[in-house]
Amino acid sequence: MTNDSQAEASCCGTSTPNPAAAGNGRGNLLGGSPADDLTTCPVMAGSPVSKTAAEAAGLYRDYEGERYYFCCAGCGPAFDADPARYAASMA
Repeated sequence: MTNDSQAEASCCGTSTPNPAAAGNGRGNLLGGSPADDLTTCPVMAGSPVSKTAAEAAGLYRDYEGERYYFCCAGCGPAFDADPARYAASMA
């Protein structure tokens, strides 16, 4: 079984690493993170994101006074296309 169907359903795909969750080979940054550092990606609902790692990787956007963190580089452009939709999903 391959991950082709998952890659098609995800903006993150398998070819783009997830630095906000995986730490680029430095271990899982979600493991020892304080609870207040964790959030979920507004584009890929349910995908955990370390705020610290996402900021370091530039995987965030500010919208209407709130900061939104993404699990991968593909989520930023998707958020930009309809920020109100994704912001509402986080409320």
